[in-house]
Amino acid sequence: MAKTSAATGAAPPRGKQRYQFDPIPMLDAAARVTVGRALGAPPRAPDALRAWQRTARQALAERLGFLDEKPVTPRPREIHRVDRGAYVRHKIVLRTTARSELPLYLLIPKPANGKPPRPRPCVLALHGHGYGARDVVGLWEDGSERLTPDGYHKDFGCALAKRGFVVAVPEISCFGERQMEARQQFGGAGMSATCHNVATYAMMLGKSAAGLRVLDAMRVVDYLQARREIDGGNIGVMGISGGGMHALFSTAIDERIRASVISGYFCDWRHSILSLFHCTCNFVPGLLELGELSDLAALLAPRPCLVEHGLRDTIFPIHHVKRTVEKARRAWQTFGAADQLQTDYFDGRHRINGEAAYPFLAHHLGL
Repeated sequence: MAKTSAATGAAPPRGKQRYQFDPIPMLDAAARVTVGRALGAPPRAPDALRAWQRTARQALAERLGFLDEKPVTPRPREIHRVDRGAYVRHKIVLRTTARSELPLYLLIPKPANGKPPRPRPCVLALHGHGYGARDVVGLWEDGSERLTPDGYHKDFGCALAKRGFVVAVPEISCFGERQMEARQQFGGAGMSATCHNVATYAMMLGKSAAGLRVLDAMRVVDYLQARREIDGGNIGVMGISGGGMHALFSTAIDERIRASVISGYFCDWRHSILSLFHCTCNFVPGLLELGELSDLAALLAPRPCLVEHGLRDTIFPIHHVKRTVEKARRAWQTFGAADQLQTDYFDGRHRINGEAAYPFLAHHLGL
């Protein structure tokens, strides 16, 4: 007679019998049926792809949520300015909705040789997880100045300003000054409690934290196009990690963004945010019904896009990034613009590189 478990009364398995306790295979099977079913794959004919883009852009906006908020008067208020030699750093507060504002750092290069200022191309520089916009503009957590680049952001806002761009660095929702009063972290995960609470609250509304961030970017672009120092027809975006996600979705939704650099993010979701632990703010309800990242990247085509990625990035594995890029490239090929999707695979970890990104943006934004 077989012995039974005291806890369950069940006979133990014999031999090498295995049970299907892991839920992921069931989700993978559902994904094979679900991915892209609401739109279908991006077509391979130019006119059909343009029609697909119009439908997909609207569907993505609905999934992200919050993008139907009515525009408001920005009511910019300058808090302070700092001379950083080649450029002046302004801190401005903008109204983005009837109930929200954001801090924005605006880095404006000084005219050369006393010449009258001319409108310049502008780059929206989007930070990832960490202590926020300060880490992009050469400030420590406590607000003190630093002159040597540090961290995985490598002060890339400063680097762009020194090359002659006007640079707009918004404090992304849930970071820096836009955290809740209780700024605790979830133990061991390094995940912002604000990110988690905002993301889950948004999900309960059928929307997403990513939608809030794209809305902010759209309102910032509205403001940038009204500034005399900025060539409003030449606005680009560069973002790292969570800022890369922000850059991807913002470029997909807002056609005013002429060129993009997506650093440390461009990877099909099944092999990145769905296979490794990532912050809750990465997730959008129902997104896979529209397609994988390599499908929705077609919303950027044929605009210039550079994928910057470290060969030693363990968060978004490089072999999956390369496969994602090649699948996404089909959309640029459809428009006869395969060379407009470029890559910089550098020997490094999860960080900004910039070696190819800065000249790429200069070329495509007419600096």
